[in-house]
Amino acid sequence: MLLKSIEYFHFKNIQITTDSETALLVKRNFPDLNFDGKVLDLLFVDQIDPKGFLKWVSEGKLHNDSMVLVDGIYENVQKNEAWNTLIALPQITVSMDMYHCGAIFIRKEQVKEHFTIRI
Repeated sequence: MLLKSIEYFHFKNIQITTDSETALLVKRNFPDLNFDGKVLDLLFVDQIDPKGFLKWVSEGKLHNDSMVLVDGIYENVQKNEAWNTLIALPQITVSMDMYHCGAIFIRKEQVKEHFTIRI
């Protein structure tokens, strides 16, 4: 899902906070990506809590068209609870539950929607 998202949305500035193998795979497939950006188009994490997300937003690291891809949202009860709390935040207007991962978008011009997609 990560590679497809980068390709589809033409992201330029990303950060990967999971294992280094994932980062190497992305760098190999997309050598022109910027991994040191102060503002991120895509953030790939294995876990993010609402406080962490709000910190990223308040620091200006995430912008109106940013995407946060959260790996393993059903991996355990804690991650699923964090996911559900996260998507309830008013700053998140679009969320997609794809079972193996979840995507959230900050789109101020859009009404709040949640999608469940089994892929």
